[in-house]
Amino acid sequence: MTETFYEVMRRQGITRRSFLKYCSLTASALGLGPAFAPTIAEAMETKPRIPVLWLHGLECTCCSESFIRSAHPLAKDVVLSMISLDYDDTIMAAAGHEAEAIIEEIIEKYDGNYILAVEGNPPLDEDGMYCIIGGKPFVEQLKKAAEHCKAIISWGSCASWGCVQAARPNPTRATPVHKVPGLADKPIIKVPGCPPIAEVMTAVITYILTFDRFPQLDRQGRPLMFYSQRIHDKCYRRPHFDAGQFVEQWDDEAARKGYCLYKMGCKGPTTYNACSTVRWNGGLSFPIQAGHGCIGCSEDGFWDKGSFYDRVTDTHQFGIEANADDVGLAAAGTVGAAAAAHLAVTAIKQAQNKGEQDQ
Repeated sequence: MTETFYEVMRRQGITRRSFLKYCSLTASALGLGPAFAPTIAEAMETKPRIPVLWLHGLECTCCSESFIRSAHPLAKDVVLSMISLDYDDTIMAAAGHEAEAIIEEIIEKYDGNYILAVEGNPPLDEDGMYCIIGGKPFVEQLKKAAEHCKAIISWGSCASWGCVQAARPNPTRATPVHKVPGLADKPIIKVPGCPPIAEVMTAVITYILTFDRFPQLDRQGRPLMFYSQRIHDKCYRRPHFDAGQFVEQWDDEAARKGYCLYKMGCKGPTTYNACSTVRWNGGLSFPIQAGHGCIGCSEDGFWDKGSFYDRVTDTHQFGIEANADDVGLAAAGTVGAAAAAHLAVTAIKQAQNKGEQDQ
């Protein structure tokens, strides 16, 4: 019988007080509010840890790199306590035949009850020979593991959409997980991003453990709690966008003032993710805050949508039908007109005062 999360924590010397504090922080990270902390605590105390089989296909391991940097909850708590991460060739000690034997053991022991986490994607051309794991095409390993799993989590844009390996002309026929033949009948949750935000990854696992179901998904299979709003909607530079105040070139005066990066190619208006709210590195910052526009890495096919510095052409400002240039000119015109009116009024008053003095 797999231990519960609480049993593991108590065995490690964690106090009840610290455990409840952890549950409260986890509820906040999930956006559920403090009222859900007891629900999370009950789940941690009563439900066995989820067996997880984490496979790697064509990818750069950035999803794993992001995952281990989670702050709420800490990745070590997720890996060592919340889930039973029985296979992940990136962080496990076993290698070679010993590692491959673990996969077979998981499939047999937890048949129909484990989560299959997939980082990267399989190439389907040449019978999958462009990605070989243990002497066999990765796509074979993926299909076998998926056949016996409870559900699939597609980590990152590689597994969710195909990412750079599937960009045109895609010579290896790299294919996102949900499009692999035979996998469509399995529940699949996509957590896109290159990489996804660490806390988003751990929060998804926490939600599944707590409620024994996937979080509510959008029509593309992404968790609504993190992918329901555009980065643009909560960006701290949004007021500058609405006011027609834009950076025109890198390191100009407008850039130093923190104006909107839309004209520099920022894809925030068309990208759904939690970067502007959850942020990165423990909530410290995100690309737009660091001075670079969003490249839209969590959206399908972002590599094939032109330069990262090409402006999105059909985005309009708040409440009006105009492009960025029109708004900028209109704002400048408004300021100019106001200044001219002020000068005119001042001149009239000065003329009136002079006339009164001459009399």
